[in-house]
Amino acid sequence: MINTYYIFFIAILVSFVSTPFVKKLAKAINAIDVPKDERRVHKKPIPKLGGLAIYLGFVTALIFKNGPITRPEEGILIGSFIIVIGGFIDDLIDLKPWQKIFFQIAAASTLIAFGIKISMITNPVSNSNSYIKIGYLLGIISTLVWIVGITNAFNLIDGLDGLAAGTGIISASTMALIAFLNGQSRIEAQVLSLILAGAVLGFLPYNFNPASIFMGDVGSQLIGFLLAAISIEGAIKSASAVVIAVPILAFGLPIYDTVFAIIRRKINGKPIMQADKGHLHHRLLAMGLSQKQAVVTMYLISAVLGLMSVIVMQLTNTRAYTVLAVVILIIVIVAFKFGLFNHKE
Repeated sequence: MINTYYIFFIAILVSFVSTPFVKKLAKAINAIDVPKDERRVHKKPIPKLGGLAIYLGFVTALIFKNGPITRPEEGILIGSFIIVIGGFIDDLIDLKPWQKIFFQIAAASTLIAFGIKISMITNPVSNSNSYIKIGYLLGIISTLVWIVGITNAFNLIDGLDGLAAGTGIISASTMALIAFLNGQSRIEAQVLSLILAGAVLGFLPYNFNPASIFMGDVGSQLIGFLLAAISIEGAIKSASAVVIAVPILAFGLPIYDTVFAIIRRKINGKPIMQADKGHLHHRLLAMGLSQKQAVVTMYLISAVLGLMSVIVMQLTNTRAYTVLAVVILIIVIVAFKFGLFNHKE
């Protein structure tokens, strides 16, 4: 078997090498993103389906990891395959929102069937690392909401070249560090996080501005789904981690941007699933930043939030949730100043 850290490079290599072939496939089956409206930033048709290369890198590296495939990993493999199928179809024919949700719920349900489920939360009013077990039904509902929510959050943030990919790498790296700090009990989450980071990193050279291929829904949903699943295994299942606070900070950028989008659309009387140009990356472009500058700015924001999640994990529950509350308050104030709540087309 291969050393844990070597599989990181295997994921990079497989993803990097397979991307040109995926690009040819996308062109052959006409999976092309044509800029049909002003919301799209690119000006010429770009092939999609780049997420297939990420998936190949992830699966290949997971097969070569030390030890046999565990039951939770089997669930992640099957669930991610369902996400890939749904995303592939969506990139070809544009599924309706409820159809996309169907695939996401099916994938999340697979995780639950294989034992990947939220079963506890930390006690926010305790200074020790005590936690509260939640009931079976509430655990299932919480897991479904978390998986579907994070999957869609990364799907929505995929609006600029390299944005979702870079954010995914930062989030996966954060989860790997958190799992490492949690010790041997979280080694599985550490390995999965490193594999995912490597698979996305191998794809990023083709996707960074100017992108020659987009990851498509098959990629953005896959990254969100895998991060949500890994976070349950790595942070949410760990009694020593500050459950909820850690992943909410680690995945902060796509989570908050999605929440602000929902609020903004409700305020403007628009359907929640209707796309608009009020996302943070649109506001940065409107301020005069180039695509690269906007993406790097959002990388920095994501990295700072990731660092905050690592710091929070070292604190007592009460202090950790206090930090989370302060961070959220600051983000809300900044978002209000940027017009992320009331922006109109």
